[in-house]
Amino acid sequence: MTKVTKDSLVKGTLILTVAALVARFLGVFQRIPLVHLLEEKGMGSYSIAFNLYSILLVIATAGIPSALSKMVAEKRAIGRPQEAQRIYRAAIWFAVVAGAGMTVLLYVFAPIYAENISHGGPDATLATRAIAPAMLFFPLIAIMRGYFQGRQHMMPNGISQVVEQIFRLITSILLAYFLLNISLGWGVAGASFGGVVGGIAALAVMLYYAMKLKRNDAQTRQSVGATSQAAAEQIGATRAGDQPGEMFRYRDIYRSLLKLSIPIVVFSVTVTLVYAIDTSMIIPLLEDKIGAAEALGLVGIIGGRAQSLAGIPIILAIALSQSVVPIISAAYSRKDLKQVGQQTTRVLQLAILSGLPAVLMISIAARPLDFFLFGHEDSAYGIAHGPAMISLLTAGAMFQIVMQTSGAVLMGMGRMKPLMAHVGVGIAIKLLGSLVLGHWFGIYGIIISTGLCFIAMSWLNIRSLRKEVSFTILGRRFGGLILTIIVIGVLGFAAEWLTHNYVVPSPWFRLNQGIQAVLICGLTVALYPLMLMMTRVVTKDDVKSFPSPVQKLIAKASRLLKRS
Repeated sequence: MTKVTKDSLVKGTLILTVAALVARFLGVFQRIPLVHLLEEKGMGSYSIAFNLYSILLVIATAGIPSALSKMVAEKRAIGRPQEAQRIYRAAIWFAVVAGAGMTVLLYVFAPIYAENISHGGPDATLATRAIAPAMLFFPLIAIMRGYFQGRQHMMPNGISQVVEQIFRLITSILLAYFLLNISLGWGVAGASFGGVVGGIAALAVMLYYAMKLKRNDAQTRQSVGATSQAAAEQIGATRAGDQPGEMFRYRDIYRSLLKLSIPIVVFSVTVTLVYAIDTSMIIPLLEDKIGAAEALGLVGIIGGRAQSLAGIPIILAIALSQSVVPIISAAYSRKDLKQVGQQTTRVLQLAILSGLPAVLMISIAARPLDFFLFGHEDSAYGIAHGPAMISLLTAGAMFQIVMQTSGAVLMGMGRMKPLMAHVGVGIAIKLLGSLVLGHWFGIYGIIISTGLCFIAMSWLNIRSLRKEVSFTILGRRFGGLILTIIVIGVLGFAAEWLTHNYVVPSPWFRLNQGIQAVLICGLTVALYPLMLMMTRVVTKDDVKSFPSPVQKLIAKASRLLKRS
């Protein structure tokens, strides 16, 4: 792996991770007042609307952003910048048409899904229709993000995510607060409409950076000169073994984009579809056992609380996935299988080791985090089961991390058919598991089936990768990682029990929960690097390949361990 490639992965991942962390924090922070304003019933309707919107958003872009990123990276790697630009323009037109079509579809289809399928009622229909106009903007935003990703410019993507969340947060809370004076349904619709305003703000950011990049490209062409650029493109065409004008017609471009994007959309929609299956099946499966009101409350808990917190550990994995696809694509197009294997090893190790502490922290401290951030649930049933739902769903996110990163590598290599097959197996396990385990274990069976879906897909992805390239994840150090998880789990849950029963320093409930959460999370974060070094999961040679801030943190922990 060259130093430039390594720096591109680390830099791109760092930008996307920081932006995603900020955006996720704002997203969780948005849910706090919304849970208070809308309560579990309103959050149930909001979650039903948002999950349907998320699925159609992926379908509307048809995986084009990821396919665009891959194709742009490949074309520029072989010296064809003009073809990359033409592919980008074709994708923009696709986004405009698809966005308009999906906006109409979402508005018309809203009552069928919200009321007949999910049993969410008229409030869910109103919320779904309120967010429908966002479909006009987000396909276009996604296409622009895919292009910048293919150019390995991650800053516009990161900034647009943060700006989008800021405007979404402010608008959602304000509209929900004022429209609740009309009815709960209008309050939920106001919260949903915040996504439309966030989309407009994000599009404005992307347009600014697009114009800036266009000016920079024009200056570059002038400095290089038309003759030199034409020669470079001819050399690239010769290396590719075909003619420079192969991507001249939009029909050819769309055929190539869709050939790549259909499998990508199937993979990209997996997590959203799994979460939508949860919000769609909870009421039909459980209302006869616990009542329709309690079942809708569970939808509110899993959509408004559990999925928000369980989404935090996968942030780095998503950023790694977005950063590694163009790098893998460029290396694979050059037949550099050694670099592909090195990148696969690197991205899987980073994803697992960086995602695990957040999984442990949230799973162990689920109860104080839930009660501190959102307040206790509205019903005794919700109080009894809400924290456990958060803990179990977050634990399953560890396998989602592996599934996401391994799938991204397959995507970068163009191995789309096996990726589609793996998604089909995973969704089948999710549906069958929800029906069977949901009948036996209620809400926990539905959540366990989610984890089984991600486990199956992770195993299938890794098996397919091993047929193509040579790589290692942790090897013999896997036993040390298991020991680390066991020790931290035992000590962490013991600390959670002790703080819950004995650390009650103030008369304010939520303040006590916040103090307990800080203590448990602090213990988990402190134990994690110490255990990794004690079990030799992370060695000195590994540390040298980490980003410098991480190296400094590990060095401090190592000195602390020697003193103790």
